[in-house]
Amino acid sequence: MRFLLFVLLFLSFAYALGLVLANNTDIGVNLLFSQAPAMNLGLLLIICLILGIVIGMLLALLLFRVFQTKWEISRLQKANQNLQQQLTQANVVIDRQANAPTVEEAVYGTTGVPVQDETLATVDNASELTKRKRD
Repeated sequence: MRFLLFVLLFLSFAYALGLVLANNTDIGVNLLFSQAPAMNLGLLLIICLILGIVIGMLLALLLFRVFQTKWEISRLQKANQNLQQQLTQANVVIDRQANAPTVEEAVYGTTGVPVQDETLATVDNASELTKRKRD
């Protein structure tokens, strides 16, 4: 990979040198609001080529960043819609479970009277007595 990069760099340098040597006439450049001094045409071509490459790369990076942001926003919106659907489905399931009759209601009906265990109350009183004795 480094060798290929070195060859490309050498070829671009040779091309630039060829441009300077082949176009050795001096010309003046009118910049609309000012006049640049007379310079070699080959050098002017190389400067314009380098500026074009740099500006093109900067614009490409800027556009790539914009597209990448749009893709990310689109992906997040799809994920948000998916999560909203899951939340809606979960709420429906919770509502069904909350409104479903319990086992006791299904077996005994809604008029069932809760039965209280009396042995539990006597055990609680006995534990209170033992606590008082220790104190």
